[in-house]
Amino acid sequence: MAKKSIQQVDVHHKKVLMRVDFNVPLDERQQITDDTRIRMALPSIQSVLDRGGALILMSHLGRPKGEPSDAAKYSMRPTSVRLAELLGKPVEFAADIIGPDAQAKVRGLTPGGVLVLENLRFDNREKKGDAAFAQALADMADIYCNDAFGTCHREDASMYAVPKAMGQKPKVVGFLVAKEIQYLTDAIARPQRPFVAILGGAKVSDKINVIKNLLGICDQVLIGGAMAYTFSLALGGRVGNSLVEADKVELARELLHVGGQKLMLPVDTHCGDAFDANCQKRVVQAGQIPEGFQGLDIGPKTAEAYADVVRRARTIVWNGPMGVFEMPPFDAGTRAVAQAIADSGGTSIIGGGDSAAAIAQMGFADRVSHVSTGGGASLAMLEGQKFASVEILDEA
Repeated sequence: MAKKSIQQVDVHHKKVLMRVDFNVPLDERQQITDDTRIRMALPSIQSVLDRGGALILMSHLGRPKGEPSDAAKYSMRPTSVRLAELLGKPVEFAADIIGPDAQAKVRGLTPGGVLVLENLRFDNREKKGDAAFAQALADMADIYCNDAFGTCHREDASMYAVPKAMGQKPKVVGFLVAKEIQYLTDAIARPQRPFVAILGGAKVSDKINVIKNLLGICDQVLIGGAMAYTFSLALGGRVGNSLVEADKVELARELLHVGGQKLMLPVDTHCGDAFDANCQKRVVQAGQIPEGFQGLDIGPKTAEAYADVVRRARTIVWNGPMGVFEMPPFDAGTRAVAQAIADSGGTSIIGGGDSAAAIAQMGFADRVSHVSTGGGASLAMLEGQKFASVEILDEA
């Protein structure tokens, strides 16, 4: 899936339409609380600016429903302000997407200039992949660049219809997307062994295809998080008040059959009588959670066993925490796994979302090979999915 990158095209005196992922968290005062996603786009942005190009940046933010309050709540304006601070230069903001303000500001863009368009999802044609909307965006620029890995698994207008509408104009990946593809595809195609996958989180249903795909290529797949309790039910165990998917028990049974010795389940569970750090706590054998209690983390024996497997691995993929990592003491299992990944010395790929948050919170982000920026996209890639939004781009 080697694609031509932004570095490989001449951007001098050209306008580059770049799809970025500026879907950042905002507080009630519309202040950005975490600018990581903006910072991750800086290498691609700087590459264009350093070589005399002009940039038109487009992104979505949140899930606006078309209500009047959405205009302020989900505006891209705060991201343009923060980007200007990070770049140390002015960044223009268009109050619309393909309307008169955007068109006028695009026409006025000179080499080295940066323009941020308003939230793509303020126009419902974005989610519909509308061709006319995409064409209006494509007409703004000479080059299209996809640097939004977090939405690569979607076929929204900005991701697929826009590059399609660019015709013969260059269509490339940014540095961030190139890096994500390299790590995630190489891990699956050419893993160093032992290859271990750690899958946590709440739902088996979210990760069915990932588990199936990884069972075919991994040496071991370790299961944690609330989805472990659905597997407990499949084995005839008791789960008390734990979060389970009762309608997925048969599926869990099938995965146990397919996985055999490769599929590693918890042997003990750290549970509590309430979802509270100050609850009454017990460590019980897996599948023996008493009534009135709920599983909130893998137990100490499981944490030790998992850490032992992970430390010996040469390729590690982690997606989903082992328990309620935000609430001590139920962060212990996730911490043990994170520490083992950091200590392994192998190639380690951390899926986005909660796993990325956990590895950062626990101070190990600089001791892993790659932290993915897209939870859903990284899961889709681990399932072995092809991304139409990437396939349509120019080959390297």
